[in-house]
Amino acid sequence: MRNRAWIVAASLIVVLAGTTGCATKKYVKTETGAVNTRVDEVQGQVEQTQTRLNTHDRTLSDHEQKIGDISKTAQEALNRAQEAGKLAEGKFLYETVLTDDKVKFGFDTSDLSPEAQAAIDQFAEQLKTENKNVYIEIQGHTDNVGSDKYNEELGLLRAEAVRRYLNQKHNFPLHRINVISYGEAAPVADNGNRTGRSQNRRVALVVLQ
Repeated sequence: MRNRAWIVAASLIVVLAGTTGCATKKYVKTETGAVNTRVDEVQGQVEQTQTRLNTHDRTLSDHEQKIGDISKTAQEALNRAQEAGKLAEGKFLYETVLTDDKVKFGFDTSDLSPEAQAAIDQFAEQLKTENKNVYIEIQGHTDNVGSDKYNEELGLLRAEAVRRYLNQKHNFPLHRINVISYGEAAPVADNGNRTGRSQNRRVALVVLQ
């Protein structure tokens, strides 16, 4: 009888040990699964944060690129508008340049060609699509053929022609447009050849906010 009792007791110990082992394995498995889930969640949050940082970096880079691309005359337009208190945010948005080889300004005339009107129409439609309260400086530029006084007057006449067209055709308010002539003073190409002179005969529309 005594030996049988020991055998039963030993058997119970073995069974209990096995049961405890199974419970421990289940507990470890459950806890491991929970930890893995939390790790996955944290990793997902890290990836989302990294994505936002990358997007921010690209936006900042694009902004810096835009600032770096601003021309000298566009920067001067921004300064003039800021000094006059014309801007809500004091920002340069972009610059559109209508060159002679694209819009065919007639020789010794400020009349807008059909190509020039089409280019201004496209510019105006972009403004309407963006629906922003913008301020525009229209700059007239010429090549160096002729006197300084003549070229300054011609540049101003062309800038005025663009302003009238924007106002009359697209109802853009005159108080949000400024015109200025640089004449031949701000060339972007060599006036010593026909191609360069064509590039210098231009009207620039600087869009500010």
